[in-house]
Amino acid sequence: MHSRELVSFVFLGFLIYSPFQVLAQAHSSNSLRNRTFKPTSPFSAALETLQKQIGQVYSYKEHFIFFFFFSFSATKQMVILVVCLFIYFLFSYSFQSIGLLRRAMTHSSYSEENNRALSVLGADVIETSVALRSLGKNIEISAKDLNRQISEISKVEKSCAVDGMRLGLQKVVRVSPKTNSSTPAVVCGAFRAIFGAIAIDTGKSDDAGSVFWSVHGGDVGRALTL
Repeated sequence: MHSRELVSFVFLGFLIYSPFQVLAQAHSSNSLRNRTFKPTSPFSAALETLQKQIGQVYSYKEHFIFFFFFSFSATKQMVILVVCLFIYFLFSYSFQSIGLLRRAMTHSSYSEENNRALSVLGADVIETSVALRSLGKNIEISAKDLNRQISEISKVEKSCAVDGMRLGLQKVVRVSPKTNSSTPAVVCGAFRAIFGAIAIDTGKSDDAGSVFWSVHGGDVGRALTL
C-alpha cells in the first residue's frame, strides 16, 4: 500500500470513529483572542486551515472534509493527521486564536515568539487545578500532603513529559535543527504551554484545568493511557 493510500485510509477511519464536538465560540473583547496571526510556515498554515475546517465540520458534512484532506500531498496529509490527532486528544478543544496554539508549539530555540511564558502560565494552571481538586476531595488534607501532590504532578520526567509524549508533542513542537524535540524539558514545556494558551484563549483558567484532567487522567502523577 502506497504511503498516500495508507495515510488516507487511517484518516478516513479517524473521521468515522472520532467523536469531534466543537465548542461553541464565545465572544470576547480580549485582544489576544481576536488578534489575527499570519501563517509563517507550512505547519502554521495547515494548522490554521485545519482549525477552521474542524469548526465547520458539521456544517459542511463529510464531503467538504474529504475534499479538504485529499487536496494536500501525502506529506502534508501526514502533518494534518498528526495535528488532528493532537487536537482530538485534547478532546476537541477548538482554539479561537490559532496563533496561541502555534506559539504553544514553538520552542525558544526555534523563534523569539515562543512558548516559554505560556509554559509558566500553564504550570501555574496545572498546580492550581491539582490544589483545587485535592482540597475538594479532602478539605482536611495537610499542607505537606498537598505540596507533595503538587510536586508529583509538576515533575518534568515522571509526569509532565510523560503526558506530552503520549500526546505525541515531540512530533509537533517546532525546534531548531540542533535541538532534540524529544527531550523531557522540551516536551514538558510544550505540554504546559498548551494549558497556558487555553487559559488565555478562553479567559478562564478553570477551562484549561478541565482539559488538563481530561488529558492527564484522574490520578495525580499518572498520565492517561492513550
